[in-house]
Amino acid sequence: MAFTYLEFERPIAELSEKIEELSRMGSNNTIDIAEEVEKLSKKRDRLIEQIYRNATRHQISQLSRHPDRPYFMDYIPLLFDDFQELHGDRAFADDGAIVGGPARFGEHTVMIVGQQKGRDTKEKLKRNFGMARPEGYRKALRLFHMAERFGMPVMTFIDTAGAWPGIDAEEHGQSEAIARNLMELAVLKVPVMCTVIGEGGSGGALALGVGDRLFMQEFTTYSVISPEGCAAILWRDRAYAEQAAEALKSTVKDLQELQLIDTVIPEPKQGAHRDLETAATMMKAVLHPALEELLEMPLPTLLEQRQQRLRNIGVFQQHS
Repeated sequence: MAFTYLEFERPIAELSEKIEELSRMGSNNTIDIAEEVEKLSKKRDRLIEQIYRNATRHQISQLSRHPDRPYFMDYIPLLFDDFQELHGDRAFADDGAIVGGPARFGEHTVMIVGQQKGRDTKEKLKRNFGMARPEGYRKALRLFHMAERFGMPVMTFIDTAGAWPGIDAEEHGQSEAIARNLMELAVLKVPVMCTVIGEGGSGGALALGVGDRLFMQEFTTYSVISPEGCAAILWRDRAYAEQAAEALKSTVKDLQELQLIDTVIPEPKQGAHRDLETAATMMKAVLHPALEELLEMPLPTLLEQRQQRLRNIGVFQQHS
């Protein structure tokens, strides 16, 4: 498989190319180069650990939208069984940027809803680059209400640069659709778990991000705006994206320190974009016990804790 490497990942790519070249030489000759390949592989492992451990906030924001990063629909067959996709908001249209429907998660039937980007041009257009219009959020709301009606826990998966900013979305009530999702999720009478699997951008992410638990994979971000968008507004120059990323503090480490998220889901040593199956296994290891814990709670306790959790977000100082 041909991988895409970001600029700061180039040293990893160069070592990987050397290892592949030596491996090919060894298979075509009688020369035993296994020892050299093993030495380079260990060096690459150390380099990977060093690069990702010391990744800057801007680099992590790049990893969150890495071209090879798994999308919601990549995880579905690895995490769930018997998924049945449901379409349409029953009012205007179906939005391909939001995918959802009932599925089996272990022994439980759940409602899964997530944002889906596209790989090639055709799919990107179909999915609107993962940026939902109002009908997408209204479809999600329809599925939330269905889950409540049938007593199914809700699991959302967030991966979007933000809600679609086009004039058509504004004409169809984008802000109202997002605000209604926030209000309805806050009082939904079933457990709600939210997981950031890529970039969590602006109100487009928040519309699926209100629940009893908020998880983030290790190399993801959650912020009001992307570093590039912030730089374009503050400095009128996207070249200041690195400074913007430092100011936004949108990485899992920052958000955990601010007590805005509950748990960080670890990723494989090379990130989810290099090992999808291991990433899915790590995710399931966190989500499954969390769901079991929420299902054991009486409904009044669940709703009370959710309200308390939402009210405790953020800190302010009052001056006389």
